[in-house]
Amino acid sequence: MTLQPYFSSSAKVWDDISWVYKIEESGYAGWEIVGDGNYRLDNPDCFRKIQEVITTTKLGVTVHAPYGDLNLATLNDPIWRESIRQICTCIEHAAPLTDRVTIHSGYISPIGKMMPEKVWELQKEALRQIGKYAADRGVLACLENMISAKEFLCRFPEELIGMTEGIEGVGMTFDFGHANTIGKVEEFLPFVGRADHIHIHDNHGMSDEHLPLGDGTINWERVGRTTADQYTGRIVIEGRSVEEARKSLAVFRRWFA
Repeated sequence: MTLQPYFSSSAKVWDDISWVYKIEESGYAGWEIVGDGNYRLDNPDCFRKIQEVITTTKLGVTVHAPYGDLNLATLNDPIWRESIRQICTCIEHAAPLTDRVTIHSGYISPIGKMMPEKVWELQKEALRQIGKYAADRGVLACLENMISAKEFLCRFPEELIGMTEGIEGVGMTFDFGHANTIGKVEEFLPFVGRADHIHIHDNHGMSDEHLPLGDGTINWERVGRTTADQYTGRIVIEGRSVEEARKSLAVFRRWFA
């Protein structure tokens, strides 16, 4: 099966939606909607504009749930419950559009540092609730490995696998750009066949720059060939503009074929 390239741009969440049409013109098979800003699926006006784009293109759809100011691992119970509620609400509105919704893990707050085991337990329980909600709607909620900031949970492959394994309605999004910020791209590759969704973008291994493929330090020949051998499904290229989307797609077609 040929891997399907999708494009996503969080830098575009405040812009006019007409940029999405250029994704299809550039050769992409789909669009991953960043469900925030002008693309919140629970905003009727936003959802109407999104549907108009979808129905007037042949683009497939995946969704990235909102994550700003949310924390699935916080000890602050009202915030924890609200974080779950917002992600479930996103899944509810995403279900008619897609079967894949990517979600971020939580992070350890200053208070959480005093009770680290409780933080991990709260993350697990949040996933159980989200997973059941997602499964009932035919959606797989895919937890994403996070960037190098040490407060984030699920930065390493063993953490991501251990956190999601055996939970109904929950899968894994492998983000190789995030993995590069902690120097763990090679450690994720042996498990790439177990991924349910994949994100790719480049950086220099120090921060989450979201550069076009080939502009950073990731060995895309190695990642692309290994992924193509083990994974079938959608791969989301994340970038900051349509121009960068075109540049990344050329690299994708070279190594992920």
